[in-house]
Amino acid sequence: MVETTLMVGAVMLAILLVLAFIMNKATSKTSYVAYYPSFVLFATGLIFLLMATLTKVDIMGMGAGYGGWGIAALFASAITMIVLSIMQVEPDAKG
Repeated sequence: MVETTLMVGAVMLAILLVLAFIMNKATSKTSYVAYYPSFVLFATGLIFLLMATLTKVDIMGMGAGYGGWGIAALFASAITMIVLSIMQVEPDAKG
């Protein structure tokens, strides 16, 4: 189950990073639009964790239930927000 959660998290992370890079290049540096997919995935992860406390479900027979998908979503959104915030920092002109 741990391997499935890590795999799902890595796939979500890759997709979210590509989407964030594209949205970051398409918008201005002062815009927060590139963070919106991460916020949505974070909220989805919280909803999955809430559902995991209420039900016992195995999604797609992979061994990870709502809790695993929720943890994977939270992992992917947090890492994407960290990488995106580092990308948006402009270097100092003085060096």
